[in-house]
Amino acid sequence: MESKEAATKDTESFTTAVAHVGEALARPAGSFAIRNARRIDARGVQDHCWLVVCDGVIVAEGAEIDVEVGGTDDMADAFAKAVERVRTQTPSQSQSTTAPDDLPIIDAHGAIMTPGYVDIHAHGAWGTSFDDGADGIATARAGHMVHGTTRQVLSLITNPIDTICENLCTVRSLMPSRPDILGAHLEGPFLALERKGAHDPECLRDPVPELVDQLLDAAGGCLRQITIAPELPHGIDAIKRFAAAGVKPAVGHCSADYQTAKRAFDEGATIMTHMFNAMNGMHHRKPGPIPAAVEDPRVTIELINDGFHVQDPMVALSFGFAPHRTAFVTDAMAATDCPDGHYLLGALDVNVEHGHARLVSNGAIAGSTLVLERAVSRAVLELGIDPVSAVEAATLTPAKALGFDHANPVTGAPIGLLATGYAADVLLLNPTDWRVDSVWCAGRRIR
Repeated sequence: MESKEAATKDTESFTTAVAHVGEALARPAGSFAIRNARRIDARGVQDHCWLVVCDGVIVAEGAEIDVEVGGTDDMADAFAKAVERVRTQTPSQSQSTTAPDDLPIIDAHGAIMTPGYVDIHAHGAWGTSFDDGADGIATARAGHMVHGTTRQVLSLITNPIDTICENLCTVRSLMPSRPDILGAHLEGPFLALERKGAHDPECLRDPVPELVDQLLDAAGGCLRQITIAPELPHGIDAIKRFAAAGVKPAVGHCSADYQTAKRAFDEGATIMTHMFNAMNGMHHRKPGPIPAAVEDPRVTIELINDGFHVQDPMVALSFGFAPHRTAFVTDAMAATDCPDGHYLLGALDVNVEHGHARLVSNGAIAGSTLVLERAVSRAVLELGIDPVSAVEAATLTPAKALGFDHANPVTGAPIGLLATGYAADVLLLNPTDWRVDSVWCAGRRIR
């Protein structure tokens, strides 16, 4: 929620963008083709790339390499043949609003082409939070969508249990009409008091079975992830219960020792919530939860790459810790993409100065104002991280963490790669500064 001081940004432009994103997502999945792009995804880098999309799914992809520079006749002709196959299909074979014989072909002119970014831990943007009802969700999602985050798990802050249940019901009700919403993440209320960060201490709870069942019932299948301090009296039992229900438990906001964290992962936890933040650090005689996550190949490690939550040397170290298992997340709050000023995180007052959010009450870090566009660009341009690894951390790795890298009931086609059979979540980036210029989500052009 914005204050008057913070409401200096053009709210009319926000309203227009929110409406545009909503209208685009309401359209049927489209058919189109992109050529002359530099594709970067978890498989590597390929120049002179192309892809063809039919009804929101990538049906062919390759590289246009002339025979003169080492290609083959088949490579040179494959794009034209793939386009022709889509153009000549009968209307009954396609649900697209685009006539097959009028297939749009976009020349990328050498732009970087990546999969759409996937954020599995964020709370809001554009002055609103994902706890603020359907309108708040639409606004905050638009704020991330225009920066290339085509799919997002909506993180809900610690609140009274009844409020959390209401917010879960809202997320569940929106998902059938919003392919960009992957579900919900509960960051609380099952957190350690001494590691609560920007969560309301009055609302923290021990995850007794009754509360676990209440949240699962309210979610109705939309709950993807829940952060739990495993050292709580019922922490390990709750991890087992949520895992058995198909929810991914995450270890975080905790003071767990190494053995407790290791047991949590053995009992079903598969994610570490924003590693280094809101947890005990590494010590040579008290290793804590981080080494337990790093050594376990089943665990995906969240990382906030804004240069504030985690200093740059530790960001680089994390990639060495857990290659292919580090997922960039934003932990973004309502002030994301907004001016500095006063905001609310749940019921707690937050001040944002120089883009850094802190609680008014005690100065604790209160989420970030990061977008994944910035996390990826600073990884490549400022930290020197390999572009393939940086893109993977914002695409395939978070998709894998929740099982969206293969066909599933939520996204239908898998997400996270620019490969045949995958959903057409596509970004075109400026190769100089890695800013997002064009966005497609599930085959719908957003910008």
